[in-house]
Amino acid sequence: MTTIDGLQNFRDTGGMPLTTGGATRTGVLYRSEALSTLTPAGIEQLAASDIGVIADFRTDLERGMAPDVLPEGRTFQVVPLPLLEGAMTGFAQAALEAPDPDAAQQAIAAALAQLPGLGDLYVSMLEHGGASFAEAARLVAASTDDSPTAVLVHCTAGKDRTGVSVALLLDAVGAERSAVVADYAVSAENLAGPWADRMRGMITAMGLPLTPELDALVTATPAPAIEQALAWVDAQGGSAAYLRAGGLTDAELDALRARLTA
Repeated sequence: MTTIDGLQNFRDTGGMPLTTGGATRTGVLYRSEALSTLTPAGIEQLAASDIGVIADFRTDLERGMAPDVLPEGRTFQVVPLPLLEGAMTGFAQAALEAPDPDAAQQAIAAALAQLPGLGDLYVSMLEHGGASFAEAARLVAASTDDSPTAVLVHCTAGKDRTGVSVALLLDAVGAERSAVVADYAVSAENLAGPWADRMRGMITAMGLPLTPELDALVTATPAPAIEQALAWVDAQGGSAAYLRAGGLTDAELDALRARLTA
C-alpha cells in the first residue's frame, strides 16, 4: 500500500537500502500526518490495510483539535506517545491559556521570540522523548505477519516527531544514512500545496507574521535538520544505544531488526 486517500504524507518505510545489503521490509512500518483528513475512500483503504497499531505522537490538545478518523467495525490499537509540542500547537496552547486577547497576543509573541530551528527542536525532542521513541520501537518489534499489526506512526504533519522517530528506528536497524535522510526530506514536497497552505492560513488567522523562519518550522524538512539530530544521537552512542537508554531491551531490539530487515 503506497497511498491512502486524504493523506499527503503517507508512505511505507520499506525498500530502504541497508548497510549490510538488502532493504527494509515493506508492510511493517508506515508513517503519515494526522488521520483527520481521511476521505471515505481513505477510510476504506485503511480498514483493508495491514495496519493494526497507530502510534500518535501528538499532544492531547492536538488530538482534540483534529481527531483521527478511523474505520468503524475494525479495532485499532491506538497508542498515545505525546512528545514536545510543535510550533503551531505551542502557539495555540499559549493563546488558550491566556486570560484575555491582549494576554494571548503577548504569550504568542513570547513563543515566537523563542522559536527554535528545526535541528535544535529535534535535539530537544531527543533529550526528553527517549521513552516515547523506545515505545514506538517496541510496537514495531511486537508486530507480526499473522495479523494486521503493522504500525503507523504519525503526529500532526508527519515530518518532525514522526520524522525523528522513523529516522531513529531505521538507523537502529542499519538503513543507509543517506536513505534515512532522504526519506525525512521528502515530507516537505509531500506536504506542499493544500496542507502547507492550510497551516499558513492558521498562522495568519492567529495574527502571527508569516516569517521565513516560522514558515520553515511548520512546512520544511531540510536535510541538515535531521542530520543534526542524528549527529546528536551518534554522540550518545548511536540509535540502538539511544533506544536502549529509553527502555528498549536487547531482545526487543533484536525483534525490531528482524521485523524491519528480515
